Amino acid sequence: MRVLSLPAGNPGPYTGAAGNTTYLIDGAAPVLVDAGIGRGDHLDAVARELAGRSLARVVVTHGHSDHASGVEAIVARWPTAILLKRPWPEVDSQYRVDWTRLDDGSEVHTGAVVLRVVATPGHAPDHICLFEPESRTLFGGDLLAAHTTVVIPHTQHGSVRDYLASLRRVRGLAPARVLPAHGPAIEHPVALIDRYLDHRLQRERQILEVLQGGPATPARIVELVYESLRPELVGAAQESVLAHLFKLQEEGRVVRRLGSGKWEVTSEK
Repeated sequence: MRVLSLPAGNPGPYTGAAGNTTYLIDGAAPVLVDAGIGRGDHLDAVARELAGRSLARVVVTHGHSDHASGVEAIVARWPTAILLKRPWPEVDSQYRVDWTRLDDGSEVHTGAVVLRVVATPGHAPDHICLFEPESRTLFGGDLLAAHTTVVIPHTQHGSVRDYLASLRRVRGLAPARVLPAHGPAIEHPVALIDRYLDHRLQRERQILEVLQGGPATPARIVELVYESLRPELVGAAQESVLAHLFKLQEEGRVVRRLGSGKWEVTSEK
């Protein structure tokens, strides 16, 4: 399997110093994993690697704009390219393109290898990974990143419960290598997944410890729990804390004080 890493050219506080990485999987029917944001230099890099061939398919791992917003520019360059993703209607309808539906277990053919779709919601409700069983390579989207943790944005329908289940599901695949959308390749993914699971459980304990001291807002929890947090990342941290709080609410362990924005532990716990 010949895989080429092509930067999308969108560095930033949430995308990292190098921005998103998209992956061109070469074969008789070349597949691009994630669409980037439509920058001309990114599309030019894809075209150079295709060397006059057509781009057959684009698989979007999820609908966040740094992964999906380049689809219109891609279709303008390669009108016959098929755009595939798992549905998220309120996001999918923002783009003037025709989507081909992917479901858990769907197969994507490149002409060289067959990729299996693995539904991995949590970071986003439509999130998928692509697994190539022979090499045990996983194209991971935003499921994992080597040197940081992944934001679970509650206000964009992120779910900690779903995310933990997705991590465990991917761990069960025993991938040998993960190619993420942000940062370098992950060569020991099972060990990283274990650290991620431990991290989420630790964060949950920290949130509960804060609330044991009295009702608090997500912003206050971030102040007390996160150390050395850059100002531009405070909003993302609040999103993840909120996602944890809603998971704990589903479990009956915390409640939200209506009208105050504060959360507290339940009297039963």
